[in-house]
Amino acid sequence: MKKLHSLLGIIVLASILSCNQSPEPTENPYKKDEPIFKAKPVSEKVEPAFWWTDMPVDELQILLYGSDFGRYEASINYPGVRIKKQVKVDSPNYLFLYLDITSRAKAGKFNITLDLEGDQKQIPYELKERDSRDGKNQGFDASDVIYLMMPDRFANGNPDNDTIAGMLESADRSNPERRQGGDIQGIMNNLDYIYDLGMTAVWFTPLFENDMTPDYGAYHGYAATDMYRVDRRYGSNEDYKELIDVTHKKGMKVIMDMIHNHIGDQHWWMNDLPTSDWISDWDTHGQSSFRGSVASDPYASEYDKDKLTKSWFNRRMPDLNNRNELLADYLIQNTLWWIEYSGVDGIRMDTYVYPDKDYMARWAKEVLEAYPDFNIVGEVWVNKTAIEPFWQYDPEGVDDGYNSHLPSVTDFPFALETRQAMNENFGWLEGLRRLYYIFAQDMHYSDPMQNVIFLDNHDMGRIYEQVGKNEAHFKMLYAFLMTARGIPQVYYGTELMMEHENKGGDDEGWRQTMPGGFPGDDRSVFTAEGRTDKENEIMEYVTALTKWRKTAVATHEGRLLHFVPENDIYVYFRIHEDQTVMIVMNNNEESVMIDKQRFSEVLDSFSLAENVITGEQISVDGVEAEGKTTSIFELKNK
Repeated sequence: MKKLHSLLGIIVLASILSCNQSPEPTENPYKKDEPIFKAKPVSEKVEPAFWWTDMPVDELQILLYGSDFGRYEASINYPGVRIKKQVKVDSPNYLFLYLDITSRAKAGKFNITLDLEGDQKQIPYELKERDSRDGKNQGFDASDVIYLMMPDRFANGNPDNDTIAGMLESADRSNPERRQGGDIQGIMNNLDYIYDLGMTAVWFTPLFENDMTPDYGAYHGYAATDMYRVDRRYGSNEDYKELIDVTHKKGMKVIMDMIHNHIGDQHWWMNDLPTSDWISDWDTHGQSSFRGSVASDPYASEYDKDKLTKSWFNRRMPDLNNRNELLADYLIQNTLWWIEYSGVDGIRMDTYVYPDKDYMARWAKEVLEAYPDFNIVGEVWVNKTAIEPFWQYDPEGVDDGYNSHLPSVTDFPFALETRQAMNENFGWLEGLRRLYYIFAQDMHYSDPMQNVIFLDNHDMGRIYEQVGKNEAHFKMLYAFLMTARGIPQVYYGTELMMEHENKGGDDEGWRQTMPGGFPGDDRSVFTAEGRTDKENEIMEYVTALTKWRKTAVATHEGRLLHFVPENDIYVYFRIHEDQTVMIVMNNNEESVMIDKQRFSEVLDSFSLAENVITGEQISVDGVEAEGKTTSIFELKNK
């Protein structure tokens, strides 16, 4: 998320109002031994800057910020709009208004009048008509394949926004820990590339303003400094909205990345916190333990719980106190605003298990009640399958009675087991049996078909490296990803079998820029001519499988039937009334003939097996799996 520093006059699309003098901040309890932050001050703000009529929720919280605003009384004279309550907080510079927007309210402009013993301020506000265009807020499901990208690392379509006057960091291509200059225009310039791969949805890591100091390197977007604004180094709010519209017109969906656990220490709040408990205290709680399992652990100590839910993600990312009702309302409403404004189809919520779990359940419930066709995936980074399902919705309140209301979880056990399966000799609990046990534990999930499954992402080493740069193993796992239950996610560059850079950590290692996306690049992987022969070969393989999956209803809706791996061969089926698919993973070096009798409960209903890559048809009596391959056959009858 990104930090907002604009001079705004009357609020129109922005959320800042200009003022001659910034408010005097209240004493900040987080500046103790040393300054943790030096955030730039703002003068006046109204958040959100506007709202809509006929929204699926009636209540609207407006945050007003300005010098001594908390001393004023607010009034509104506009049909269908009334102030339900006014909330004054520790800082005298904030005033929170809760409005009731009834069905009588029409689109239009009005003033919020602030009065202090005859001294009045008029703050313009606007209710807009809702956008009735089709194709927005569609949700995502197992019929999709998600392409995950980091916008800063994908393509630079507008070098003019690499440096923005007044912002703390500019692009620096010489340093992989700094911004590289990728932006919204670069994404739009290359949407055909993504579409041609067969992808049906795109997940962008956060585009919110992250106006952090250069020493931190917040190109990743997870250190928000303004939650209502796209970072100007990517483009504008309107540019983001256009990106979503253009993506929709190409038949793809968009997933927005959000963070409710923490902000960046340059967030404008940090100069003048609304309440003393708006963020957790660093001196008391320090840095997070990063032990996500604690949140669902029935035996967890209060100490461990606090180290997860009240500690800062790091020294530069203050922890938000979601137990604060005003903040919780603010964050939920911010979510609804972005969904309505942008038309986005889903949300990926970062660090889902770190905030207060009751808040996260409330957030998911209210978002999905407002937008029933929407979908949300929570980042649940735990290593054990037994822990992961706790975070998926549970209407019966099994476990400890907790219902997260969260439809989808990031299936980290899937990712971790797949790479390990290809890096060990076959054994009782090793090799391809690891893949079998992924599915064998699905009874714990409310709906495993909603799991987002992946081989790697922006926080993990690239899968080609993780399987020892073994091309056969890479291809086997990609085919497994395309045929497994759940919603596949593919990390940008995987289609090229991208390797690690020969450098250090994640910035250098697996968050590379796409060659050809940036001025001065000596080649472009966005064209066949710019790719190596090997890259073209791998891309052809990835594209063929991804496009096949796009129309393979058995992978979207079909039930899974599998057989315990024997002799390092794993056979499973995806069965739908309109299609049956047989998948054979052979981790042996040599080809193997499949014993039809063992799989007769499925194969007896068919006579032919058609290889979905080659188109070759063979009798089900003579299915042969080549060595070190994952073969996919559509079963048919003559």
